[in-house]
Amino acid sequence: MQTRTLGKSNLEVSALGFGCMGLSYGYGPAAEKRQAVAVIEAAVDCGVTFFDTAEVYGPFTNEELLGEALAPHRKRVVIATKFGFDIAPDGQRRGGLNSRPDHIREVAEASLKRLKTDVIDLLYQHRVDPEVPIEDVAGAVKDLIQAGKVKHFGLSEAAAKTIRRAHVVQPVAAVQSEYSIWTRDPEPEVLPTCEELGIGFVPWSPLGQGFLTGKIDASTKFDSTDFRAVFPRFSEEARNANLALVELLKQIAQRKNATPAQIALAWLLAQKPWLVPIPGTTKIHRLKENVDSVSVELTTEDLEEINAAASRIPIQGERLPESILRMSYR
Repeated sequence: MQTRTLGKSNLEVSALGFGCMGLSYGYGPAAEKRQAVAVIEAAVDCGVTFFDTAEVYGPFTNEELLGEALAPHRKRVVIATKFGFDIAPDGQRRGGLNSRPDHIREVAEASLKRLKTDVIDLLYQHRVDPEVPIEDVAGAVKDLIQAGKVKHFGLSEAAAKTIRRAHVVQPVAAVQSEYSIWTRDPEPEVLPTCEELGIGFVPWSPLGQGFLTGKIDASTKFDSTDFRAVFPRFSEEARNANLALVELLKQIAQRKNATPAQIALAWLLAQKPWLVPIPGTTKIHRLKENVDSVSVELTTEDLEEINAAASRIPIQGERLPESILRMSYR
């Protein structure tokens, strides 16, 4: 597995990380624990060293799963987790966002225990809290770093101006936002800001929540516990329209002796050398397929062809419901 460094942070990770959310939350029923642990261990065996979780995934169950699965490999891996939602210690959700400094400290202590570690490698604010100045958030994480409980500070779905303000107080190692060939929102402002400031970028949902794999079509049925059942971009009408992008990936994949998922990931990897996608899966064969994307080479001509063709395909449907979109790019 190739490695990459997230900006100027000296945080070196595998070129492809692993997004753990779907093992226990968000995309239908949770995977059986034994299977979930097997997938995480297989990722380590494949050379993946960067694992992403959050307290809200469950809540708590995803961090607990990751802590147990990675305990034997702790010195070899980088663990990223997130704070920012208002969740009681018993897992009950009390409301929306909460990034008050005292709450950040509480969450960090609880995450350390669930992850079975004495330090969190990368701690993100999950969503920007408009009630708490970002300088106070960065200051709270700075205190945790100085106390040796956190190594690096990150932001998720933050706007460029917020990233700049936070970076003044505590250098931001990485920004995580949704980014893929069908979700290009970070390109106008966030990616240039990261490049200017020397901040790494971590695309979540680099496979378009599974759509870019070519395994989903207009007839696919989603479980009631699957987020995509209510996502605008996954309505039957939108899926039918958006299949044109999958067809483009399939055409390129056939020529490159690859899969649509591998082309989607290779396209992302080609965007910036300080960018590290974190696809997730519950299946070991899909994990290996994703890992092999690191070896897929797209030439400048390939990338120009993909971008030109993709620009002619209007993507139908918002990427997230309005209530969640309102929490992004603050």
